[in-house]
Amino acid sequence: MSETDAESVTNRSEIVFVTDAQDCNPNGNPMGENRPRIDQVTQQAAITDVRLKRYLRDQLESDEHPIFVKKTGDGADVRAALAIDLFENVESVDDLNGLNDIESEFLERATDVRYFGATLSFNKDPEDDLYQAVKEQFPSQFTGPVQFSPARSLNAVETNEETSMLTSVIATQDDKEQGGFGLDDHRIKYGIFPFHGLVDEHGATDTALSSADVERLDTLCWRALKNQTISRSKVGQEPRLYVRAEYATDGYHVGDLHNDLKIDDEKSKPDGELRSVRDVCLDVTNLVETLARVAAAGHLETVHVAGSSRLSVTCDGTEIETADEIALALNEHGVPVHEIDVYDEFDRTLPAE
Repeated sequence: MSETDAESVTNRSEIVFVTDAQDCNPNGNPMGENRPRIDQVTQQAAITDVRLKRYLRDQLESDEHPIFVKKTGDGADVRAALAIDLFENVESVDDLNGLNDIESEFLERATDVRYFGATLSFNKDPEDDLYQAVKEQFPSQFTGPVQFSPARSLNAVETNEETSMLTSVIATQDDKEQGGFGLDDHRIKYGIFPFHGLVDEHGATDTALSSADVERLDTLCWRALKNQTISRSKVGQEPRLYVRAEYATDGYHVGDLHNDLKIDDEKSKPDGELRSVRDVCLDVTNLVETLARVAAAGHLETVHVAGSSRLSVTCDGTEIETADEIALALNEHGVPVHEIDVYDEFDRTLPAE
């Protein structure tokens, strides 16, 4: 089966994806000495949608799905070359002209473009006829049907000064004046982040996003956070809760579902004392009530859920223990649920051999 042979997307989906970050820098700002992005008024940390999409693209590539937008250093200086790399048998302008439908064949291969779209601003390269032909024959952009918003932490975060102080001490012992200041070691102590995403069933047609691609998100998000955050500054991030509300009504979605989540202040430590997932409890009362109301109105097809057994959760003032038990709470409220088993289901979404 090719990458786009599966059924087309007929239902809109809305995603809430909760991650947390302990003693790490979840998204440094290169315009600010790579320090964590923090709202100076609210002290909430932020992670951009671009950062999340990079994790997802890297996981797609690790799973051997072909992608177009690769990391700098993978030949990204010549974007036309990245497009050509997706076609095994295209080595000349004649080969390119021999393709039946260059747009559909590109989308069949560029898995990440089917999700997130891409701006195809190819470099001018008059010395290379093939690159010039790519520039002339490819569309200028694809608008992605899967979009995420930046995530703001539910808590006010504190930066971790302990590790940078240790760096300075080591440098001093080596008789190096302020030698530690050149190292990047800016971290937050703890933050919990709800991403909000949307899968547009109408936009899916433009990039040939399939229902199998959408189902892949149910395990891809979780595994990307697990597998793509293992560098020195990124380790310490974990997926905690994934909810994909798949709607039954054409063109319908609730919107900003992530705003239905909040920290249970009575069962959590104060923001200034949060250091790990053990210190925080998530109140999902509004989220469960919203989904129950939408299900009762006939707008909801299924809610796909995965949760961590390490995140405490409360609903309507009653502790339902951990995030992996939210499916039970939704069922009790009449919400149809698919409880995702990430490591049992993900191999069904891998490329066919």
